[in-house]
Amino acid sequence: MQFIRDIYATARLAGRPVLSLEFFPTKTEEGERVLFEKTLPALLAVEPAYCSVTYGAGGGTRDKTLGIVDRIQRTHGLPAMMHLTCVNSTCAELGAVLEEARARGIMNILALRGDPPVGGEFVKTEGGFEFSRELVAFIREHAGFSIGTAGFPEGHIAQRAGKYVDWQFLAEKIEAGADFIITQLFFDNADFYEFHDHLVGKLGVTVPIIPGIMPILSAGQTKRFVALCGAKLPAPFLRRLDEFDGNDEAVAAYGIEYATEQCASLLEYGVPGLHFYTLNKAHSAVQIARNLGLPAK
Repeated sequence: MQFIRDIYATARLAGRPVLSLEFFPTKTEEGERVLFEKTLPALLAVEPAYCSVTYGAGGGTRDKTLGIVDRIQRTHGLPAMMHLTCVNSTCAELGAVLEEARARGIMNILALRGDPPVGGEFVKTEGGFEFSRELVAFIREHAGFSIGTAGFPEGHIAQRAGKYVDWQFLAEKIEAGADFIITQLFFDNADFYEFHDHLVGKLGVTVPIIPGIMPILSAGQTKRFVALCGAKLPAPFLRRLDEFDGNDEAVAAYGIEYATEQCASLLEYGVPGLHFYTLNKAHSAVQIARNLGLPAK
């Protein structure tokens, strides 16, 4: 397996973008069967360089996340990154997770503060961490991992002081040892460009900054996601969603069209790669990659 920081370094020298994917732990055995027998094989056709697996609100899927990451690496030989959060965990517990990950050959960790349990607010666990930069530093102390962290082009929804303060904290996570940034979903590239230029030009960030892209599948689902994460929907985009009036097939087709244009502009801008939030579905991500001519031979 490779460190993700090395994947980006190699791709930069070769002048090609890195394609990566995110999955979430399935709730049922049938869901896991579909993920491994249908979704993953379909997505492997576009030659992703790595994938990531989420941790669940409150860290509730820890064991399942470890198992899925391990299985992806063993079954498909694809580097897989596990998410790790501060929620409901002491330092000792986090250290134990890292050691289990190491024993399974998991070399890449996405360090996050994490979402609290549904309906609650984030509360620091006694003996744990309050901020993700503390988790980044903790993982760095354990050595042997490539560490990613999250960035928010529109600012974190919980950061009342505004996006520029949020971006300063992100720069501190890089100083603490993070190797690359994957952003929260966004639908207006102007937000990403401002975010990127501020980090690089004003805060001196030099690690890869990778845009996170979510191909939309339904209007209701998209509106729920943006409400949770604080992303905005551009007015023309929102009007088109409303025009489809519950026709999810038309929404998904529009999502492919919109994300293709969004990604093409990002690649032209010079991003080091694209990270697709797949929602455990293959069709949209595969079609967008093909529209973009990826993988580039």
